[in-house]
This record gives sequence, C-alpha cells and structure tokens, in this order.
Amino acid sequence: MIKIIVSTNRKNAVSAKLAELYQEILSQNGAESEIINLTELPDDFVFTALYENNGKNKAYNSIHNRVKSGQKYVFIVPEYNGSFPGILKSFIDGMTYPNSFRSKKCALVGISSGIGGGSIGLSHLTDIFNYLGMHVLANKIKLAKIEENMTEGHLSNKLYISLLQEQARLLIDF
Repeated sequence: MIKIIVSTNRKNAVSAKLAELYQEILSQNGAESEIINLTELPDDFVFTALYENNGKNKAYNSIHNRVKSGQKYVFIVPEYNGSFPGILKSFIDGMTYPNSFRSKKCALVGISSGIGGGSIGLSHLTDIFNYLGMHVLANKIKLAKIEENMTEGHLSNKLYISLLQEQARLLIDF
C-alpha cells in the first residue's frame, strides 16, 4: 500500500486536495493507497514524542506506525519559506532512525503559490531522504502558481494532472 503524506498541518490545505487526486490516480492504476495528513499529529508531539520521549506518545506512535508500515510513499509538499514545512521535518525527526525509511521508495510533489513549484524544498527533502537511505524517484513534480491552476477546489490544469498521472505510474513500477 502506498502512503500519501500531506506534508503540512495547515487545515483545509491545497496539499490535502492534491493528495485526494493522487489517491484517485493511484486507484485508477490499480494501486491501493492511504492518505496520512499531518493535521492528525498531536499538538504537543515535538515535546512528547521526540528524542528522549521517543515511543511515549500513543497518538504520535499510531501515525508513526502507519507511516513506517509503508514501502512506497508520495509526499505532497507545499513550499514554506523557500523550503518545506517545519512540521514535516519534526515528524521525520520523530521517526525511528534509520529504519523507518531505509531502502524504501518515494515520489515528491511540490506545490507553491509562486513560480518555483517548491523546487528548493524538494531538493532539501531529497537530501534528507537520501541521508536516511530512502530511494527518491527522479521524476519530481513541481506545481507552480497552484491557486491559479485550480477551479472550485480541484486541480484544473491538464498538464499538471498528466504530470501526476505519469509520476504515479512510475512510482507503481519503481
């Protein structure tokens, strides 16, 4: 089962809408998936689940175990301050090191309100996943000016949709 990670804890985020679209694309290609939204994280997890508290926060452990059980992932990553959301880094820091992601595979989708499509954040995240031993699909999608490419809360840019479809097929075969 492919785990789709909504990499922000912002409520009603565009990332969550894109995760639903990605899940639909995977389903159309015969792949099962599960969406894990970082809005589900407990508010206090950076103080109660990391470092010396690893394994002590049951709510965090539940999400951690769902993520850890995957073999393939899609990270929907909004651009925050020229990189990726801090909540994602904190979540990764709480994962069991190094085994949670070692030898597993992922695809990255960057989104931004600006013109970069989150490319710098995807580069930062790729470095982290490489360090952790995860194999990152080379086909990284960068969706720029995302709000301008949506209609009534749905992605309407046909090129963007085709890019996601192509990446999903590559991830399934990866």
